[in-house]
Amino acid sequence: MKNNLKVERAIKNITQEELAAFINVSRQTINAMELNKYVPSTVLSLKIAKFFGKKVEDIFYLEEND
Repeated sequence: MKNNLKVERAIKNITQEELAAFINVSRQTINAMELNKYVPSTVLSLKIAKFFGKKVEDIFYLEEND
């Protein structure tokens, strides 16, 4: 699964730490998601989508080989 997390953070002009604090995870978790090394749970995905005011599928998406 891939994501647009880094792009969404840039649009809102927030750091990984700020996003992490809002959704109650570590900055390292945000970094791992942005590097596609960590796939978030459904609950975490929903929290992130809510923070950005978007649908989950606008931030997270599957590629053909996923």
